Amino acid sequence: MKKVSILSLHLGYGGIEKSVAALANMLCDKYEVEIACSYKLFENSVFPVNDKVIIKYLTDVKPNRKEFKSAIRSKNIFKIFKEGLYAIKTLLKRRSTMVKYIKNCDSDVIIATRDIFDEWLGDYGKEETLKIGWEHNHYHNDFKYASNITRANRKLDYLVLVSNSLREFYSKELINSKCECVYIPNVIESVPDKSSSLNNKRLVSVGRLSPEKGFMDLLKIYTLLHKDYPDWKLDIVGDGVEKERLEKFIDEHELQDFVTLHGFRDKDYIDNLLHDSSIYLLTSYTESFGIVLIEAMSHGVPCIAFDSAEGARELIQSGKNGYLIKNRSYTAFIKKVSDLIDNKEERKRIGKVSKEGVKQYTCEVVSKQWIDLIEES
Repeated sequence: MKKVSILSLHLGYGGIEKSVAALANMLCDKYEVEIACSYKLFENSVFPVNDKVIIKYLTDVKPNRKEFKSAIRSKNIFKIFKEGLYAIKTLLKRRSTMVKYIKNCDSDVIIATRDIFDEWLGDYGKEETLKIGWEHNHYHNDFKYASNITRANRKLDYLVLVSNSLREFYSKELINSKCECVYIPNVIESVPDKSSSLNNKRLVSVGRLSPEKGFMDLLKIYTLLHKDYPDWKLDIVGDGVEKERLEKFIDEHELQDFVTLHGFRDKDYIDNLLHDSSIYLLTSYTESFGIVLIEAMSHGVPCIAFDSAEGARELIQSGKNGYLIKNRSYTAFIKKVSDLIDNKEERKRIGKVSKEGVKQYTCEVVSKQWIDLIEES
């Protein structure tokens, strides 16, 4: 039986971490799978990991980014020095332990999930090991970031991208290297047998509460919608740095009875909420793949998204299985939400088409793509 190692920063909250857990679960029936983590943030992985999967934590330290930023804001020289020194020690330990793991790893395949891991894998991975980079983020016109990814993957055998547009981009960037770019999408764990009835007057959005996810835009849009559709409520699932700002906006606009911030919730909770919703709204500025859109579509819930989110453009054919709104236009977004609120048959038509389309992202399909890559190399 072949052994596969996945290099992960941690197994806490995050889209990459969710994908790492999903990939390990998909591969562990066919391979011996091990996840090597730099940091142990929680006692257990936030996302479920099969008992067959071996998890190795390489350090006993935790990153202190939050504490370091707080020290800088306080302008306390002693705290800045103390937290800065700890950060340096942590980063050095992260590097030394991961490099040691890569050098001594007996796996047939190693999959790296961050650019720094890609680079270390290329520099220190054994020649006979199949070395794969796995890039989840879109460069969003940040060509310095794209250049870092290109440089880090030149010595690897493959770079797996989660969208076709990214595969096309990096194929050109890596044309003179040994690294071959491959498109394998992220996976949805399951497709529910039943779809949402689309009868409930509920709008929903799921994601990290950070500026790039555009939840403040969503609240502003909802405030305008609420004037014409006061009986339609909004559910937001997720946690993050914008939480207090969003709560303040909700209080200032007296939306406490109409908008619910659910915080971070597990898959079952989110599935139940999606099943009880009628329209999914995505207002992200950027979105590499948009797994939340796939999850909503799997429940037959029609989706509306700004086309600034690259992942949404990859998944939504506007007018067919959802709607894309250009130029981050509030007016156009509100118009399309209103159209769907007023027309249940249109909601059902869009929902039915979108549910059919998610079958290409199931574990059965995506796991075969990964296995084919591993076996044919």
